[in-house]
Amino acid sequence: MQRIIMMKCLVGFLSATLCGICTVNAEAEASRESDFPGTITEWNGYERYDFQIDGRDCIVVVPQTVARGKPWIWRARFFGHEPQTDLALLAKGFHLVYMDVADLFGSPKAVAHWNAFYQYLTTEHAFAKKAALEGMSRCGLIIYNWAAANPGKVACIYADAPVCDFKSWPGGKGRSKGDPPSWQKCLAAYELTEEQALAYARNPIDNLEPPAQEVIPLLHVCGDADEVVPVEENTLIVEERYRKLGGKINVLMKKGVGHHPHSLQDPTPIVDFIMTYAMSPCVSRFQQRGGLANARIRFEKEKAGRVAFLGGSITENPGWRTMVCDMLQDRFPQTQFDFINAGIASTDTALAPFRLQSDVFSRGRVDLLFVEFAVNDRGNGRSKTEMIRGMEGVIRQARTTNPEINIVMLHFADEGKTEQYNQGKVPLEIACHEKVAEQYAIPSVNLAREVAERMNAREFDWENDFKNLHPSPFGGRIYARSINRLFDACWENPVLDSPECAAYPLPDESIDEKNYSRGRFVELNEAVLEKDWKYIPAWDSQNGHNRQRFKQIPILEALEPGATLRLPFSGTAVGIYTLAGPDVGMLEYRIDNQEFKPLDQYTQWSGQLHIPWAYMLDADLEMGAHTLILKTSTIKNEKSDGYASRIVKFLVN
Repeated sequence: MQRIIMMKCLVGFLSATLCGICTVNAEAEASRESDFPGTITEWNGYERYDFQIDGRDCIVVVPQTVARGKPWIWRARFFGHEPQTDLALLAKGFHLVYMDVADLFGSPKAVAHWNAFYQYLTTEHAFAKKAALEGMSRCGLIIYNWAAANPGKVACIYADAPVCDFKSWPGGKGRSKGDPPSWQKCLAAYELTEEQALAYARNPIDNLEPPAQEVIPLLHVCGDADEVVPVEENTLIVEERYRKLGGKINVLMKKGVGHHPHSLQDPTPIVDFIMTYAMSPCVSRFQQRGGLANARIRFEKEKAGRVAFLGGSITENPGWRTMVCDMLQDRFPQTQFDFINAGIASTDTALAPFRLQSDVFSRGRVDLLFVEFAVNDRGNGRSKTEMIRGMEGVIRQARTTNPEINIVMLHFADEGKTEQYNQGKVPLEIACHEKVAEQYAIPSVNLAREVAERMNAREFDWENDFKNLHPSPFGGRIYARSINRLFDACWENPVLDSPECAAYPLPDESIDEKNYSRGRFVELNEAVLEKDWKYIPAWDSQNGHNRQRFKQIPILEALEPGATLRLPFSGTAVGIYTLAGPDVGMLEYRIDNQEFKPLDQYTQWSGQLHIPWAYMLDADLEMGAHTLILKTSTIKNEKSDGYASRIVKFLVN
């Protein structure tokens, strides 16, 4: 004991001397204070404190140098047994803690005791808000049940030959022989009869959704010959069900090994797993800027709110969007929400401001608007000017329609963005969108940067976890949790007694004066069909290559070269919203007295799909009346099957 204290004094002296200051790191200084109660002893060269919390025996072992953020490993049972993982983590600055609730078999009573210990450690000693849980054998019950009750307080779970269903052990109702005396204690702890226990549906194998929703990573270390806690009744069920829920789990199966020995002789894989998740900064890359106060006032005061999601396929598809809807409903349980899904696959900022009124505001006032186009702007090859004009057009038009609206800008991840962040670069589309967000004080969440940083920290990867720019359920939860942390930050303080929504004034100057803030759809009947164009009131493709949204819709269609139409309009920009399928040809267009210019409608995706696409024909016109002449060409892309053109709407700013 004396040797430990002398060593710490020497470390403190050298640290102060080398740094040229008289103090040491505040967290390390706090850890050296012997302010844990109880008995102090030495355990493998570290200070060990034994005391009681909530009437249960507890242990805290203090590292010699505390890691930033005070990470900790919470041992659930068999303290000191196969300690190689615990010792390795102590050496890396983790605290090792223990509370004895083994005789309670993970019951609600055990969870309540652990709640008290967690509260003590995080409030009295500033431990990290998320613990790494370690459970061997029967302790699978407490670590999983506590995690299910407190998913936001768990960094990761390391389970070693864990019991995940008390019917398997100690019940012995399957292949395991069980343990009759322990089974009776288990029934008493849960206050269940045997009949009730056999029907009990809150074992870890039954209650995996809370940790999966919180994206808690799991590591199981097991022997495939375990007859005490058979893997097929415990770990393998958890693995199958957790994966179906979109959770991340890794199982290290020891061939030919039974229930013992626990752990690994070389604990490096376990230590690396815990270090990855328990020490990750897990910082969402968001900017609060003008905040989200008005939305909360509407939700809390009026008990009603309309929330819209504007974006591409990552928004249109179920996933992060539905999770955020659930999070909002959980935060405001008395609020009647109207959620609008205004995501359209393949679309980007070039189309967004033109469809804003019809797709977002047609149902009335919108209180909270999410906007995402960083992935599609990149994939569709939009220019810097197009991205600025499109995004600024969305923001100015939304704020003109409803000056009190709160807006959140989202930047989703793709492999290209990850590569650029790894090279120290900022993707162009994110730089453009952020420029608009800064100009108009719009909160934003840079999920692309967060994902890149967390993948570099080896928390997850593309191939096994995200899998695609359309994120897996795992990736969707990463997105939703980060958005939820923006809510936490923006809504941290209580609302005033008599809150009033405040309007957001638009800046006098725009980033680009020709942004699409006055963008609108022009209906098909405003065009003059001069030759071979037909109005189709309910078009559907013959080859089935169109999405459900674009079936039985009105379009203007021309199939042969030489078809001509004319569109009178007033504004600074004009374009067309088309379905660019496998048989589209070239168009020729002229505005006023300009020369005819070519437009190849065929995209890299046209061969497989009648893809929705916005083409801006001219966005730098003088404000005033103009005429667009449009005709199908005798020339076509060599990959195209025809000369067709199909117009869904005209676009005018």
